Amino acid sequence: MKPAALLLLLASAAAQAEPIGSVDTAFKLIGPDHKIVVDAYDDPKVQGVTCYVSRAKTGGISGAIGLAEDKAEASIACRQVGPIAIKQPLARQEEVFNERISLVFKKLRIVRMVDAPRNTLVYLTYSDRLIDGSPQNSITAVPVGRETVIPLKK
Repeated sequence: MKPAALLLLLASAAAQAEPIGSVDTAFKLIGPDHKIVVDAYDDPKVQGVTCYVSRAKTGGISGAIGLAEDKAEASIACRQVGPIAIKQPLARQEEVFNERISLVFKKLRIVRMVDAPRNTLVYLTYSDRLIDGSPQNSITAVPVGRETVIPLKK
């Protein structure tokens, strides 16, 4: 395997969602119930930061076979879960994760922004569509101790 392909594979593996739990929100006679799911995402470039995202997941027959379009509503909370280590310079703004929430057109995205003057990592979650995205979003911030300067790409 080529080194570039291996790096891409490792980077995509690092940003996989880990299911934390779910609650049912509506009973469906056939197929799974509608749910709110909570997933954890470790920032692939910032060791010690995990983002928890809750979002709606459509059930029923269409949800069971992957044809349903999930709602654009999501909430995010990112926390320091260990010592923060940043091994490479970060872009001022970078998508760190995305997940398809409809068969073709809609994605849930998580973007990391660096607030350098405050030494803080800001995470935004939103969804977009091929034609028309949603303005619904959620934001959270993780302050980084002054002893750890956030390196930025030039």
